[in-house]
Formats: sequence, structure tokens, C-alpha cells
Amino acid sequence: MQRQDSKSQIQRAEYLSLALMFGAFRQRRSGEPPLDRGPLPWLGHVLDFRRDTATFLEKMKRKHGDIFTVLLGGYYYTFVMDPLSFGTVMKEPRTKLDFNTFAGQLVKIVFGYQPMIKNQFSLENSNKHLMGDGLVVMTQAMMSNLQNLMLHSIGTRNNSQKIWKEDGLFNYSYNIVFRAGYLSLFGNETPTSTASLEKDREESQELFCEFRKYDQLFPKLVYRVLPPGEKIEAERLKRLFWNMLSVRKMRTKGNISSWVQVQQQERAEQDMEEFMQDRFMLLLLWASQSNTGPSSFWLLLYLMKHPDAMRAVRQEVEKVLKETGQEVKDGAPLVDLTRDMLLQTPILDSAVEETLRLTTAPILTRAVIKDMSLKMADGNEYCLREGDRLAMFPHTAVQKDPNIHPDPLSFKYDRFLTAEGDKKTEFYKDGKRLKYYNMPWGAGSTMCPGRFFATNELKQFVFLMLAYFDLELKNPDEKIPEIDVRRWGFGSMQPINDVQFRYRLKLNN
Repeated sequence: MQRQDSKSQIQRAEYLSLALMFGAFRQRRSGEPPLDRGPLPWLGHVLDFRRDTATFLEKMKRKHGDIFTVLLGGYYYTFVMDPLSFGTVMKEPRTKLDFNTFAGQLVKIVFGYQPMIKNQFSLENSNKHLMGDGLVVMTQAMMSNLQNLMLHSIGTRNNSQKIWKEDGLFNYSYNIVFRAGYLSLFGNETPTSTASLEKDREESQELFCEFRKYDQLFPKLVYRVLPPGEKIEAERLKRLFWNMLSVRKMRTKGNISSWVQVQQQERAEQDMEEFMQDRFMLLLLWASQSNTGPSSFWLLLYLMKHPDAMRAVRQEVEKVLKETGQEVKDGAPLVDLTRDMLLQTPILDSAVEETLRLTTAPILTRAVIKDMSLKMADGNEYCLREGDRLAMFPHTAVQKDPNIHPDPLSFKYDRFLTAEGDKKTEFYKDGKRLKYYNMPWGAGSTMCPGRFFATNELKQFVFLMLAYFDLELKNPDEKIPEIDVRRWGFGSMQPINDVQFRYRLKLNN
């Protein structure tokens, strides 16, 4: 009997130790944000959080206010939901709040990539090659690749005047933008010829088809909840990408972007093994191309569902072409769409910004490196614990807040334009001007370095679509699809179903 009692005591002690290890009995200390551990030991609220992040965070905000701490799969996350306090978070040094610590753990899980300790994400080099003169070169490459993919199967104007091509708008947009972006960044077959252009199309199509499979597994992969069959498939896909994007194959390509070249060279100089460099190439591909295609879909869809917006953007496209002496007609050269031309499109810029406001939803996360205090805009100060994570979800905190953006669920193509037609940057909450009024790219020192190239990709695709094609929804009355709530937190959202559309080369002018 005593032996059984001793065994039971040992089991209880072991359970208590595990519970303490996983924070099951964590108590809120004086000065800390409201604590909500959730219904399950260790898991906490993670099931509700994964099911619908936006709904869960809105529920927690109603319950606890603008700052609260919740348990999610063994980690305690403190969410700041007041956009007026975002500036304080962004100003904190990396010695207190660090993005790399969290990001390094994530990329190891998802891409099999182990970052280097020093300069692991190379923001300085990214900024150098994704802005300024580097952006001019990449914009030119993107234009050429877009036209190669968009126009090769259409035929001439004479034999296609009455022929409409049909496709799913999401599939078409994601396909074209992903493949053109991939070719612009990772290079083309050489030398340039009809055969090499065809090989570019074939290779990029194969890569896109496999990438879509991986992309659909991505949320489960991040949360580590893949069932056995899907886990095997994810591993197969990763190995396929490591091979297709390998440094060895990169040496056979031409026109590789300076951004990709420098990223690879930097890792080689730090003696990173080549197989790990191959894995980094997959990270670069996903980071650069997983969001722009879906965003292109939403932008085109909103334009087709809002005739006034479509009319305004079309007129702007035609005006820019006219001012640069270009025409889309029989026998005319292909459109030469430069970065300078893309700087003359304030209406399209506003439509892009509005699309991103409605359909991008990243979770901005930092690791709390040491115990610290955080002062909110209302003057209250809260203590944060070392080892926790601090997060912001701008989609609900900023982008869908009716106090900041009236009628926030509606698409208003001119929301980000002043009455004079310039870019609007003044938005307010509770009478106070906001620094962060739209955050599709994040903010602060970790703001996406590729945002200018990604924005150009979006604009180039839509500009060329409107310049070259008549396009319409197959069912004009079809509703805009709901978003797939399983993808909250990963950037651009995706629809739960595709929308059929048709397009054809514009008739002779």
C-alpha cells in the first residue's frame, strides 16, 4: 500500500513539474497585462487561435482591452491591439524585442534552413538591391518576363479578335505573377532565343504547380499539425525545391538578380554548406513570391467588381502610355513599362493600397529578450517577461478599424488619395494622427525590404492587363469570395474559391 502511495506521489510530482515547465500554473504578476491561459494545459487557446485568428483576437480585446497575454501552444503571447501604441513597440531596441530570434525558429521548421548567427537575414543588402538602381533593373526584367508569359499563347490581333480565353482569376493571376517574379529573381535560360523563352515558360510552370501544393500545406506546416501523409508530401516538395533552386543550377542561369546573387555569395563567404544555401533559396522564393500573386488577384477582382474604379485606373494607364508616346495597336512595339512610368500612377497606387488594407493580415511578432516594461499610448505601463513573445495584428487593430477607415469593409479605390489627387497620409484615431495607418509590409526595422519590388510587380501586372486586354467576369453578379481564415497571419489572404473570368486582346484601335 505504501509502495502504491509512493508511486502515486511520484506521478503527481512529475505531473506538477511538467505543468510548471509548460506554464500551466502561471499567475499574473503585478503590473503585467491581463492573463488568459485558456482551457487546455500547454495548448491554451491555440485551437481557437488557429481556427480563426481575427475572431479570436477581437474576442480577447473585448474581454481584456488593448493589451493581453494568452497561452498558445506552450508560448505566452502578449498582443498589443492599440495602433497608437505601435510606435512604442517599434522603437524598442533588439536587445529587448528581437525579430530574428522568432524568425530563426520559424524558418528552421518551415524551410529546413538554419540561419547564420551573423547578419542572418541581410536587410542591408536587401535594401541596397531592392531599391534605387537595383529596382530599376528588376522592374525591367519583370516587365519582359510578364510579357513573355502573358502574350505568347494569345496569337495575333487578327486571329484572336473574337476569341475569349477563360480561366480562374486567382489561378491566372497567381500563376503569371509568381512565374514572372521567379524568372526575374532567379534568372533565365541562356542564351535568349525562342527555345530558351519556351524553356523558361516550361520550367516556371512546373515550379509554380509544385509551389501551390506546398503553399496549401503552409499553415499546417507552420503550426506543426501536418498528418503523416501531408508531412511526407511536404518533405518531398522541400527536397524538390532544394534541387530546382540549388546553387549548382543557379550557376547555369543568366540574368540572375543582384539580390539573389549577393545573398548567396554572402553565405558562401561565411562558409555555409552548399546544401544549406539551397534551402535558403527556397526561403527567398517563398518570401518574395507567396503574397504578390494572391494580392494581384484581389486587385483585379476589386477593379472588375467596381466599374468606377476600373474606369479611373484604365484612364490613368492610357494617359501614362500616351505621355510616353506608346500605343497598343497592330504593329506597335511591346509596351516598355519603366519604373519612372510606375511613379506616375497615383490612382493605381491608391487602389493597390486599398487592396492590401482589405486583404493582407500578417502577425508581427517579437521575442522578449529580457524583462522589460512597455508604455501604452494611454499612459499605462505593463511589464513583459523574458521568454514571452510580443505580437501585433494590424488587420483588425488598424486596417479594419472604422474609426480610422470609415466603412472599412468596402473597397474604395480613392481612399488613399487627397482631394487634389495626391497620396493621402493623414489618418486619425481618437483625434490623434497615426503613424501606422496601413501595415501590409510590417513596420520599423523589420519592414519587408522587398515591398517596393512587390508593389511594382502588382502594378506592372495590372497595368499590362489593362493595356493589352479586354477582361470581364464570366458571371458579373458573382460575389467576392470569402477569405480562407486558416491563413490569418501569413501575409496576403487567399479566397476560399476561385472566380472565373475571360480575357482577349483588345480590338484594333
